[in-house]
Order: sequence, then structure tokens, then C-alpha cells
Amino acid sequence: MTPSQSFAINQSEDVETATLLLTVGLAVSQLAARARRLQVVAVTDAEYLTRIHDTAQPAQSTTSADAVVDHVERQLTELLQLRGCRFEYGSLLGHPPRLEQDGSVTTGRRRWDADQRGWPQGEIELRAMGNGRYQGRFMLTPSPGARPTLQARLVAVALADQAGAALDTTEPGTPQE
Repeated sequence: MTPSQSFAINQSEDVETATLLLTVGLAVSQLAARARRLQVVAVTDAEYLTRIHDTAQPAQSTTSADAVVDHVERQLTELLQLRGCRFEYGSLLGHPPRLEQDGSVTTGRRRWDADQRGWPQGEIELRAMGNGRYQGRFMLTPSPGARPTLQARLVAVALADQAGAALDTTEPGTPQE
């Protein structure tokens, strides 16, 4: 077939060629868009793993649990786009909204849709557990409009638990209360 030097579709072969070109073009653009999304996910996942790794180092090597707590406070502030973060040792006063172990957020006994609505008003509790025991909690003060992803919230839970493990003073084999 010779080129017609025109965009006119006059024959059935022209329809087939145009359809084939359109189909290939759409497939290539979809593949390119998917590759860009996967690249963003891979970069984000690598950043999250780096945060966990960077917290594990001091948690395992330092004798100061306070240094680990301070490190985790800084990590949480950046990761969750917080205005502030503080740690309360052993306190369970009040019933603030809570960031749960599965990354969900609850207010009272209800689940809060953090993906759609962002953070609830006021401080949010993130409990730090060590050796299965409650060690304290991080009190998170969100920035207005912040909406951390589920992945970010799950990383925050892992970071809090690393702080909890550093705070746990139970010796192996010691009976728990």
C-alpha cells in the first residue's frame, strides 16, 4: 500500500490502519502511565524503608531510650506532616483519636476515614508497644489539611513500636504483669 499523503479514510484498509494505530497508541500511553506510578511507589517505599532502618540502628545500639524517642518524634513529624509531636511515658489520660496498629484512625469507637477526611481535630494518640506491653504514647498534632497515606501511617506505627521496644526494660524470661 502506498502512502496517500492524506488523513482521509476512504477504504476499509484505512479504517483498520487507523484503529490499529489508535489501539497501539492507547496501550503505550497506559503502559507509560503505569510505569510512572510504579516508579513513584518504588521511591516512596524505599523512603519508608529507610526511615524504619534509620530508626532501628539507634534503637538497637543506644543505651538511651530517650534518644530513640526523640529520633522517632522527628521522624513522625516529617512522615505524617505534623505540626508537633510529643511523647507521654505510660499515660493513658483522656480518649483522644487514635492511630491504630493497622494504620486506621478511630475516634471514640468509630473509624475515621483519614484517606478522605484527613486527620481528625486535636491531638491523635499513637501507642508505643514494647514486648507486648504498653510503654507510652506519641501525641500527634496534625498540620491543617495533611492527609498521610495508609503506607505512611503504617510506617508511623512501626516507628512507634521501635521506640516502645527501646523503652521496654523487661529482661528476657521475666514474667509480665
